[in-house]
Amino acid sequence: MIQTIVVFVFIGLIIAGILANPILVKRRRTRLKRRSFPPLWNAIIENNLPIYLCLSPDEIRRLQGHIQVFLAEKQFIGCRGLQITEEMKVTLAAIACLLLLNERGQYFPRLRSILIYPNAYFVQETTSIGKYVVEERRVARLGESWTNDQLVLSWEQVKQDTNNWKDGRNVVLHEFAHQLDQEDGKAEGVPILQRKSNYAIWAKVMTEAYQQLCNDVLQGAKTVMDSYGATNPAEFFAVATETFFEKPHQLLSKHPALYEQLQRYYQLDPGQWVESK
Repeated sequence: MIQTIVVFVFIGLIIAGILANPILVKRRRTRLKRRSFPPLWNAIIENNLPIYLCLSPDEIRRLQGHIQVFLAEKQFIGCRGLQITEEMKVTLAAIACLLLLNERGQYFPRLRSILIYPNAYFVQETTSIGKYVVEERRVARLGESWTNDQLVLSWEQVKQDTNNWKDGRNVVLHEFAHQLDQEDGKAEGVPILQRKSNYAIWAKVMTEAYQQLCNDVLQGAKTVMDSYGATNPAEFFAVATETFFEKPHQLLSKHPALYEQLQRYYQLDPGQWVESK
């Protein structure tokens, strides 16, 4: 009898802990957001994020709060001898947290560690080239997002992207868009949307824009979005996100329906940031 009671008490404590954890996490994050934002961090962001001072005062305040949480919860690991600096962490956090200004509050829940290489890194890639034949090759990469708990970046590429903000290519925005896409465990170009009714229009607009990009690339036509977006729907969403933040006017002009979907999802209008510069 006593053993049974002990077991039930133990189970009750576990259940209580599970139920209480989200509340405790929310309180801790609220405290982090209320902390004074370090002047050094602010200076780093002003120097490395071109559109930072174009944000509204409310957007800057919210972005700073998200950065505080992000830096407290994510681990940064230097690879191939790279020494992680404050500039690296704050710069990456600032760009990644632009994607969180829609206040979904999840903070890339699957992500635990961010691996940073000094420049391009190499991986072994296995490709099927026939029914019974596979090919292994060494491939250079600048970034990748894993579905378990890691994201990999090249610091050299990050610096290049911040220096060329309007070119529509940004490895941080790209890989963290994959993280949003992978929140449900799958990478298919469909992040978690606010309402079930949103999925039908999302699928229609994204499919049409993806097919148009594929056709344009096949015909050698000039495109607003990088041709890499024609690889598959997951890459299309990541590339569309890069373009949305870096080339908003061009994207709105060429793909107004796509722009509207991304604007609704991210709850932002980057076109206003560019105009106020």
